[in-house]
Amino acid sequence: MKQLHEILAKSANYGSLTLLEHTQQVTMAIELFARKYAFDFDISLCRKGAILHDLGKAHPHFQRKIAKVNGATLLEENEYNFDHRHEISSLAFLPCFATEEWNTLIDLVIAHHKSIENDPSERGILDLVNTQRETIDNHLKDWEDWCSYGLQILAYFDLPIREISRDEAKKALDYVVDYCESKRFGFSPLRGLLKSADHFASAFMHQTEEKLKPLFETPNLNFYRDEKRKYWIYPLSEISTDDVRRHTLVVASTGAGKTDFLLRRTKGRVFYTLPFQASINAMYNRIKSVVPNKDIRLLHATSKIVAKNRLDEQILQPLAGSSVKILTPHQLAAIIFGTSGFETVMLDVQGTDVILDEIHTYSDVSRAMVLEIVKALLRLDCRIHIGTATMPSVLYNELKIILGGENEVYEVKLSDKTLDTFDRHVIDKIEDEEAIIPILQGAFDAKEKVLIIYNTIKKAQTAYQEWVEKFPNVKSMLIHSRFRRGDRVRLEKELTEEFDAKYGFGREACFVVSTQVVEVSLDISFDRMITQCAPLDSMIQRFGRVNRKRNENTIGKYKPIHIIKPSGKVMPYNMDVLKASFEQLPENFNVLKEIHLQEKIDAVYPTLETKTIDVHLIYKNGKYSIKELCNYKKAVLVDALEIESATCILECDKEAYKNGNWEERLYLEIPVNYNTIKWHKPKFEQLEVGAYPFVIPQAEEDYKILGLQIIEHDYIL
Repeated sequence: MKQLHEILAKSANYGSLTLLEHTQQVTMAIELFARKYAFDFDISLCRKGAILHDLGKAHPHFQRKIAKVNGATLLEENEYNFDHRHEISSLAFLPCFATEEWNTLIDLVIAHHKSIENDPSERGILDLVNTQRETIDNHLKDWEDWCSYGLQILAYFDLPIREISRDEAKKALDYVVDYCESKRFGFSPLRGLLKSADHFASAFMHQTEEKLKPLFETPNLNFYRDEKRKYWIYPLSEISTDDVRRHTLVVASTGAGKTDFLLRRTKGRVFYTLPFQASINAMYNRIKSVVPNKDIRLLHATSKIVAKNRLDEQILQPLAGSSVKILTPHQLAAIIFGTSGFETVMLDVQGTDVILDEIHTYSDVSRAMVLEIVKALLRLDCRIHIGTATMPSVLYNELKIILGGENEVYEVKLSDKTLDTFDRHVIDKIEDEEAIIPILQGAFDAKEKVLIIYNTIKKAQTAYQEWVEKFPNVKSMLIHSRFRRGDRVRLEKELTEEFDAKYGFGREACFVVSTQVVEVSLDISFDRMITQCAPLDSMIQRFGRVNRKRNENTIGKYKPIHIIKPSGKVMPYNMDVLKASFEQLPENFNVLKEIHLQEKIDAVYPTLETKTIDVHLIYKNGKYSIKELCNYKKAVLVDALEIESATCILECDKEAYKNGNWEERLYLEIPVNYNTIKWHKPKFEQLEVGAYPFVIPQAEEDYKILGLQIIEHDYIL
């Protein structure tokens, strides 16, 4: 018979961690999380749940599995040929606890890996008992041989123990099944608590105690509150943030100091949301450079790349308890759609300050999603701070109502006099792309830095080839979302450090061709822009990348924006919206007046257009529509947002991807919208490792110039 120190919770591939060690680590984590979450947990009882949660791993089925033991005979192999969930076996130890504690312990333990029913793998407890008659007996197989390990662990933590007969254990599991079948609609904070503690301890193992120390710190934002940062150039810096109302609505021009203002309005931990990968990468670097807290996180697939060479930071990103977390609203969407882990996200965000920056950039389904997220955050007692440069009045008014009206919302807008100082662009409307060449030639002769934006990746790639051929001696870059994740982060860094007029390399002419990935929160400033027509709110964001630098010398100076008249196919946008947007802009190099932007935006968007997503929501009409201890499949979220995604790799990276670890694979992955590739799936090999990428036979030299190319319809990314 094995000794307790030989009973493992993690296989050799994960450090051969013993069950006792893992239990110690989860117990430390749950005690901290139960204290720090803004929820009234019974810490002593939650501690018991952590001690209990994995005792079922002592079951011989689990120990054989992680030791990779195969049966010596076919009979022995068949003996263990059943689905085993260790969390079910763990609850066979319930008789050691007071019966009035059982329900809470079940809530903590039974679903910390699987939904109790309708689990995608069909291995939730109710799935198993309804499809496999021997489930309870299988989870107690050889009970007398292994239950002593669980009892030893309970005794180690000074919990009372006694001998548990097989019959008692079976009755306990029968009670668990009955309790799960009786579950009503709602969500379980206890499940979220145990999952967050378990994930944290599993991530850091022996480092758990040390890594828990900086969690749940209120960020030190003194940098943003420094009196020296008050400067009339940035008018929001001179406006007080001491208003007692909980929520904030700020509408201010690019460069007015909106980010600083929103951060100064916060009081606790901060969730900072932005719409695009490039913008959250830039914001992460921006905040991390001035906020001294150790625990500043970036929640995105590329976070592991941005945090390169800092393994601990890479591991921390998806876990709970950050001081500041920068992410996209889509990564909060679990709280409204009930996808896996949603209870942990709800606990993590409860009572915090949530900044929703540039909320206007979402349309239709995504806008409906953001509005529902705001409602969910209010139910979680969050303080919500919304900032934008351009927001239709109908959306602004809807948000104000949701947030509680003027008694709950601190509204900040710049005065007309101040807005006049933000005029910085003159607009030139051009009929077609034939006018671009003389514009570029004149700009390059003047050693200008030019930003050229197209609405689709395919168009950006085609145009870039043309401009490089015509201006081979001008430094250039193409940037869009369809580069390897590792290359994308490098390009963003190069864009801000080498091509930006604010920093740049002297007055050498250059041009950058891009899609709308540069629209929001990238602190770059060019001398001139040429852009396809887009919805007016998006174009105003684009304009913010030109003449962005604001000081005494630049105020009152104007830089040109050339807008191509919409024609032909205008995917992914609506032609009526583009025509209305184009008509609202001045022409013949007349100044675009900031004071008139709101009325122009309202002319383009007179009504609030959102697609209903009610069918996917877990909370509607004042109550939950999801059963406790359950979650929905990710496909629900994908259907609701219409953002099915796929992963591609280059053929030259195929072997490196197949043989690489998770981090090496991440660098090679190229994310694409599933609609981009679904019609061509039969043409491409799909690997069955990692993210199951499609292998694209594009030459490396072509990729380096243009990024990934797939024969496709134009599609926005």
